[in-house]
Amino acid sequence: MIRKLIFALIIGLQFGTATGQQTKTPDLLYGQLFIDVQMQNALKDGKTFVDCQPRRDPAAIAADYTQLKESGKKFELKSFVEANFIVPDTSTTIAITAGQPLVAHINDLWVALRRTPANKLQNSSLLNLPFPYIVPGGRFREVYYWDSYFTMLGLQESGENQVIENMVKNFAYLINTYGHIPNGNRNYYLSRSQPPFFSLMVKLLAERKGKEVYTTFLPALEKEYAYWMDKSAATKHVVRMPDGSILNRYYDQMNTPRQESYKEDVLIARENNQANPQIYRDIRSAAESGWDFSSRWFSDPSQLKTIQTTQLVPVDLNCLLYQLETTLEQCYALKKNTAKELLYHNLARKRKASIQKYCWSTQQGWYVDYNIKTKLQSPQLSLAGVFPLFFNIANAKQAKSVETLLTKKFLKAGGLITTLQNYHQQWDAPNGWAPLHWMAIKGMENYGFQANAKEIASRWVTLNANVYQRTGKLMEKYNVEDTHLAAGGGEYTSQDGFGWTNGVLLTLIKKYKLADQ
Repeated sequence: MIRKLIFALIIGLQFGTATGQQTKTPDLLYGQLFIDVQMQNALKDGKTFVDCQPRRDPAAIAADYTQLKESGKKFELKSFVEANFIVPDTSTTIAITAGQPLVAHINDLWVALRRTPANKLQNSSLLNLPFPYIVPGGRFREVYYWDSYFTMLGLQESGENQVIENMVKNFAYLINTYGHIPNGNRNYYLSRSQPPFFSLMVKLLAERKGKEVYTTFLPALEKEYAYWMDKSAATKHVVRMPDGSILNRYYDQMNTPRQESYKEDVLIARENNQANPQIYRDIRSAAESGWDFSSRWFSDPSQLKTIQTTQLVPVDLNCLLYQLETTLEQCYALKKNTAKELLYHNLARKRKASIQKYCWSTQQGWYVDYNIKTKLQSPQLSLAGVFPLFFNIANAKQAKSVETLLTKKFLKAGGLITTLQNYHQQWDAPNGWAPLHWMAIKGMENYGFQANAKEIASRWVTLNANVYQRTGKLMEKYNVEDTHLAAGGGEYTSQDGFGWTNGVLLTLIKKYKLADQ
């Protein structure tokens, strides 16, 4: 416990000036009560308890629980929780008109999923934000980092430009307060970030407000880069490759079970008979990737217990950091700071060359991750391989190879599968995800494969629309192989809402002038 308290203090100092109430996570606040609630599934979903608001002093609640437990009296744990906490409601906050056209439904959802700044809540896990924002939906009742870029695409189509600006400002606030953008605005997410899409958000805002946006957010962009490059803190995201070049990996700053998925993580470690806390760090680091979970991260694709996230140099992460470097180059060009413009130009050029050297598989004709332990390329093909096309890193021959494999192996009746095998993880076949569809479609367009881009978009939009007609909902993910079945896999049930699905869907409908929805 002392080690945990010391680490919590370090995290608080490292990531900014947040109050003590905000940096003390639920496991530290409630001790044995936290463990019992999570291990006994008292609230069914482990995320529910860590999002609860205590009705009174947490120390008093924890003490009363200890006394009650030691008394030997029979009691129901769930009832104790409900008496002492405000349990969050995942239901939609406004009525949605049933049976309306799809586009109108999405526009209504922007209102339903919008959250406004609230008064600071004592001992809440929620990190306060200064401006309104959009949440994904369902159990995801706070803002999420990489989700938000794809949500913003749809907000742009809906003319919600002020919401986009507010969200960009919120992310800059998080960077300035904590040193990085956490996974979501909860204190139990502070030990990790998510795929760094902030530079793309700034670009999206600049398209509406002009180039001065780049200089406005330059300090935040610099700080995010410093976080990922281990300059503001020793985050261990940086990897020196065999030739001395620099690439990056995902690396959560803690090696304990995730508070929001405590039982799942403990059981995985037990299954592996592993006392080494490295398995927890690899699980957490997969959460930082946004792909939690995928066979992409496992040494044995069928066994989650073989997770090895921190040993892998992900192609998509490094493409995003290439984009951040080119954005910083652009910012300094606007400021006429030639020295720094050249610095980031050279950093981007070197990263691009390293991505090509270590992540392009000539044998497979696809971009893959690189294993720094085995010094071999990963044999797993995934849709992360389209990111170099989205960011114009691939040459024409490489792009053609990716296009061929994408249409022959990944494209199914309802769109693109995430990986080529079904290992019962949610970021594997047969599931398709909105953000990866957007990256693939734009990547195809960048290299002139317009017909294939439109075909992928058409299949994805049709699947989304058909599920909406059957259920009245837009989902977090979809089964693209059997379009009559719901998506599956993962450690929680599929959620509806859903921010990034709404954003990508609306953008594709309008972009390709698909059938009136």
